[in-house]
Amino acid sequence: MQEGTFSRTAQRVAIRRAAHQLLDAPRVLDDPLALRIIGSEAEDALRSNPKEGHAFARAFRAFMAARSRYAEDELARSVAHGVRQYIVLGAGLDTFAYRNPHAGLRVFEVDHPDTQAWKREQLRVAGIATPPSLTFVPIDFERQTLADGLGQFGFDAGAAAFFSWLGVTPYLTREACMMTLAFIAKMTAGSSVVFDFAVDRALLNPGQRMALDALSKRVARYGEPLRLFFDPGKLQHQLKGMGFRRTELLQGKELNARYFKDRDDGLLVRGAIGHLMGAWV
Repeated sequence: MQEGTFSRTAQRVAIRRAAHQLLDAPRVLDDPLALRIIGSEAEDALRSNPKEGHAFARAFRAFMAARSRYAEDELARSVAHGVRQYIVLGAGLDTFAYRNPHAGLRVFEVDHPDTQAWKREQLRVAGIATPPSLTFVPIDFERQTLADGLGQFGFDAGAAAFFSWLGVTPYLTREACMMTLAFIAKMTAGSSVVFDFAVDRALLNPGQRMALDALSKRVARYGEPLRLFFDPGKLQHQLKGMGFRRTELLQGKELNARYFKDRDDGLLVRGAIGHLMGAWV
């Protein structure tokens, strides 16, 4: 992202989550704060002219909703097994911390300092209170390690933790991404991470490549070019080599079977340019 300004892609993701609240029923992700946090101007524009009805926008919106729902489902399972630390990496305008249903769960929102400052202003204007269970952790992933950043803000590295990392890895260098995953892999047993990633272009069909190229051009205009792509099978092998004992790969068909089955509005995850991965220590 460009220095001195917030992440435009984080803003676009938040608008799509908000659009999901308005346009889709039933909702895959029920987020009563999604419209408020994007700001009144963006909310009014979305309500008056959603511009989210064409096929690509609908499919992308479905993926945004599904990946957040998957992360929150897996977090709930971790909490049920005793995890009490949740780290939202690249939090953007994620609202979980402000509607957290889990008593005793401490949430750490990690993000670039500029984006985090913008979010805090969005929260202030929207009148969304910051709960005492939330800690803001400003980190530039390209310049600071996750371990150093979290260590300054009361994170207990000796206790299990759940990490979500959504909409971030495609914009990182491989070194920064793998360093973060290696840190999580060395956490206490019971720790886990859910993240999404972009698929190697060589593994896509012509239609999927066109979709990827269109997305690449759009985010590059925001100053946030796509830089990192993975072969899903090789990535799973790498994760196990780091020390993760189990992984779960979710492509469109798995997400559709889990979250979009028997809908009558046609909302589905389509294409294969992005996948979700869960990994457990």
